[in-house]
Amino acid sequence: MSRLSFYLIIALLVIAGAALTVHRHVQFEVPWTPGEQRQVWEIQAEVNFVADGGPAKVNMALPTSQQGFRILTEHTASPGYGLTFLEERGGRRAEWTTREAEGDQQLYYSVQALESPSSRHADVEPPAESNDIVWESPYDTAASQVIERAWSRSADAYSFARQLISDFTDEREGENARLLLTQFDRTPLLVRLLNQADVRARQVSGLMLEDGRRRQRLTSWIQVFDDNEWALFDPRTGEQGKPDNLLLWESVGQAVLEVEGGNNSRVDFSMISRNQPAASAVRSQLVEDTLLNFSIHSLPLEEQALFQTILLIPIGALVVVVLRVIVGIKTSGTFMPVLIALAFIQTSLLTGIVGFLLVVSVGLVIRNYLSYLNLLLVARVSAVIITVIAIISIFSVISYRVGLNAGLTITFFPMIILAWTIERMSILWEEEGPKEVLIQGGGSLLTAVLAYLAMNNPWIRHITFNFLGVQLILMALILLLGNYTGYRLLELRRFKPVTED
Repeated sequence: MSRLSFYLIIALLVIAGAALTVHRHVQFEVPWTPGEQRQVWEIQAEVNFVADGGPAKVNMALPTSQQGFRILTEHTASPGYGLTFLEERGGRRAEWTTREAEGDQQLYYSVQALESPSSRHADVEPPAESNDIVWESPYDTAASQVIERAWSRSADAYSFARQLISDFTDEREGENARLLLTQFDRTPLLVRLLNQADVRARQVSGLMLEDGRRRQRLTSWIQVFDDNEWALFDPRTGEQGKPDNLLLWESVGQAVLEVEGGNNSRVDFSMISRNQPAASAVRSQLVEDTLLNFSIHSLPLEEQALFQTILLIPIGALVVVVLRVIVGIKTSGTFMPVLIALAFIQTSLLTGIVGFLLVVSVGLVIRNYLSYLNLLLVARVSAVIITVIAIISIFSVISYRVGLNAGLTITFFPMIILAWTIERMSILWEEEGPKEVLIQGGGSLLTAVLAYLAMNNPWIRHITFNFLGVQLILMALILLLGNYTGYRLLELRRFKPVTED
């Protein structure tokens, strides 16, 4: 039963770690690889109007995360105006207000939108049914005939919308359509006809994204609902579907821009496209920190840098467990190689190895002298710590004097761990001889180098920092290895005479 519970815990750790990792990749689009690039659009909206000289209020629709795009950051520039972000009918709006404004006014709003193919459109409520549509004669007869003609050639809301829009194109435009277009604009007319036919639809506004374009205007689209689903239609061609480069700026059927206390208002758009690392793009997403989105990215940058190193320690621990339990390499101290590997990350590998050998070698010579003083353990270890500090200081000064600035990084070595390593090796020298010291010291250095190579791998650093669920998988692997009771690989040498016989 105990073995069953043990393997059940292992399975739960693996499943939970894998689920959290996959969820973070799918839901928040954290990339698997560190070098992945994403396209980000920087869009600026410039609002211009002529103020009357009194109070002014400007209300403008804002984009939200939607199919194909995820909103990252947004900024405004409006000197002298108060700014409030509002939530209305499922849409977002910005409202600028001031007590006094006169003459030409410019307000700026900029947003970063990340191209996100896996994003889906947000759930929006369909518009209310319109039962008060009234036409003047002879437009009522023309509207009824257009609706009847499209209705007979359709099967559902979407096909009816396609047929209706196609009847207003140049190729199929009939007399009734031409008559209606003389009195009404195309997009509001089509929405009105759809609503009269009990098809819920509304006019929305979108921005066609083209790199480097300036002074662009929004274009009108028709959003048609069929039960709880909706589709987008181009009122000019009748094509169904949302183009890849279309960003819906206003999607709930309201006015894009409303100005009180001014006239001649308009909004122009400029846009540029650029690529940036996917990891940084994801970090800047405006998403709430929920339990499933638990992330180191919510911490200040200084703490993030600290945790980026701390989260590598389980990788080093896994390397130590594999080498000691499976291979059978002896080390001086259980996890001393992991701390030395962390120092190698700060110093670089070659500088770290040379510094480690110098400090330990000189420390062993001085520790050998201290053994003749018959000091107590605490006093002896304290003296070794001071000796290690002195050795590191001397080496740092000498390297700086001769122009070897890389030698200054030796200060990153954990001094207490080095002192205990010297103490353990000195005792081992006295009890087992220099051969055992070389075996354990060499094993520690080899393990530290292998741990450094694993911990300093860019792919591993990216995975451990961005996917905390990996820590649960590492825990499961270490528990499994801790249950191993077979021969170490280095112990198999004992059976070599048997194979020779």
